[in-house]
Amino acid sequence: MIIVKTLAELKAIKDKVRRSVEIREHAEAETKILVGMATCGIAAGARPVLTVFVEELAKREIQNVMATQTGCMGDCQYEPVVEVISAGKEKVTYVKVTPEMAKKIVEDHIIGGNIVTEYTIGAARQ
Repeated sequence: MIIVKTLAELKAIKDKVRRSVEIREHAEAETKILVGMATCGIAAGARPVLTVFVEELAKREIQNVMATQTGCMGDCQYEPVVEVISAGKEKVTYVKVTPEMAKKIVEDHIIGGNIVTEYTIGAARQ
């Protein structure tokens, strides 16, 4: 239970929630992070992965990136599956993503522009 004592605290909570919603619904985003949240993805731990993506984007105040859920991606054995789709670039599919891996994907791929190849589906199939 959260106890709000001042109007400023309430405004801070409102702003945090608004930013979270914007990150999840930003349709014009240049980059989209899609987390597979079908039954298999949820069972494999996709919900905390999506939460980390949303929190990291908000904490770092990253603009033009949307993190949201999607349905089944068809690779159940690799769940949680995350796709990063950037305008003008090839889609990158990350597999068996953990919350810790999500942080590294934000740091290296989203911010740094470097694909974390050891987390990709291509690396998993070798």
